[in-house]
Amino acid sequence: MIEDAGRGFRKLVPSPRPIDVVPKKILHDLVHSGNIVIAAGGGGIPIIINGRGLFQGVEAVIDKDYAASLIAREVKADLFIILTNVERVSLNYGTSEEIPLQALDIVEARKHLDEGQFPPGSMGPKIIASIEYIQSGGKEVLITSANHLKAALINRSGTKIISTHKEQ
Repeated sequence: MIEDAGRGFRKLVPSPRPIDVVPKKILHDLVHSGNIVIAAGGGGIPIIINGRGLFQGVEAVIDKDYAASLIAREVKADLFIILTNVERVSLNYGTSEEIPLQALDIVEARKHLDEGQFPPGSMGPKIIASIEYIQSGGKEVLITSANHLKAALINRSGTKIISTHKEQ
């Protein structure tokens, strides 16, 4: 048990990176049938294959951003959308010098991540999940809030993460 920033105590459990998604065939079929798939909102149920070859639940937390990125990669989604509580990814978040970002490529994203702009437990996992998706052949990531999704889909809101900026 650990004290949680003045909010009481919580049980500390491992948070392993997901390495597989059990219903991936179903998700793949749904995506390739033209459906919009909303998945991994809670990260998923952490399981292992036990000594008898059966699924067994374990005490852990699966990060929803990493799980969603894994699904998007496995189904070869054209667009990976991460919904969060902010309209855009920002540099200097929460300060008077906050800079909302409309787009960035994975080189810029990695640079800002390494500089500490996107902390763990906040925007960090979303940026890492985006980079991993793009590096595995994904085309584009869109990060925004549910309230701004419609505008973001027509380039009026949100932050796009892409492989590299194209020459103008």
